[in-house]
Amino acid sequence: MNKKIFPLLAIVSIAALLTFFNVPLASSQGVTIVAAEVKGDLPVNDPANAAWQKASAVEVPLSAQNVAKPILANTKVKSVTVKSLYNDSQIALLIEWTDETKNDQMVRAQDFRDAVALQFAAAEISPFFCMGQLGNNVSLWHWKADWQADITARKDMQAMYENMYVDQYPFTKPDVPTGKTAPKDYTDSNYLPAMASNNLFASAARATPVESLIAGGFGTLTSRPPASQTVQGFGAWKNNKWQVIFARASSSKEKDDVSFVAGKTYPIAFAAWDGANNERNGSKSTSQWVSLQVGGAAPGTAKEEAKAPGSVEGIVWAFLPMLGLTLAVLGLAFVAFLFSKMPNK
Repeated sequence: MNKKIFPLLAIVSIAALLTFFNVPLASSQGVTIVAAEVKGDLPVNDPANAAWQKASAVEVPLSAQNVAKPILANTKVKSVTVKSLYNDSQIALLIEWTDETKNDQMVRAQDFRDAVALQFAAAEISPFFCMGQLGNNVSLWHWKADWQADITARKDMQAMYENMYVDQYPFTKPDVPTGKTAPKDYTDSNYLPAMASNNLFASAARATPVESLIAGGFGTLTSRPPASQTVQGFGAWKNNKWQVIFARASSSKEKDDVSFVAGKTYPIAFAAWDGANNERNGSKSTSQWVSLQVGGAAPGTAKEEAKAPGSVEGIVWAFLPMLGLTLAVLGLAFVAFLFSKMPNK
């Protein structure tokens, strides 16, 4: 028998044994965000509130979305840090990430916003993590920095370009002066169909900086009706960091939406955009599905039934499988050696 066959035989034997005994070559614990219970109101507009210290911070890695166009390989947000709280009627999540620039205006065509989004599986089986898939929808909460700025002081073209001048608005009365200030009847629905149709992007006033959406695959992203925009939010940029809070009632009666029950775990994914890097739409950073656990102990810290083995016990259970595997490989190699010594072999 050719001597080169022994290394190959050893490799094949090891692979077969690993497969038979279901021994993984590498393993890692999944990312789990544990929502901590709070008695009383949640701090839905205060990232610095002491109540957030009750929740453990979990870092979720992100990478550039590279499945559907438009694709931007060099996205800026590499990870987000997440905390979560809940009480008997609400759930809230605090998302933090580093961003050197504050981009909260989209009045000009060349401007793009900073943003972050949460995605939940609408069914028990998690669909494709990028916008779900046909027949398996996802529910999304999308916070937008410009919507947050609009709540404080909405900016339009007149605010961005202080010296702009309008000669005439064709739908206004002839005796109404124009100049730098838009006339009062600028809200005439005959000339503003987007506003008249309750398009959230054309709203004159915003009740929340978060848009609630639904999707079932690429190209299906749809905003929920105005009456279903129940997710509240708050975002603040300070010291090159965004801190964004999402809050909503624990239960929802909306179709393909998620309701949160204490003691259960839910798939959740994240996406983030850096406006200074021209990130928008599909040009974003995304995470895989991770877990949001509402209440309970953090993974790996449960009581007696799930405790980690002691040092001696751990050595024994680590040594025995390796000893058995080594003896099995040596035995196969010895059988192959004897076979090679047979006549005519």
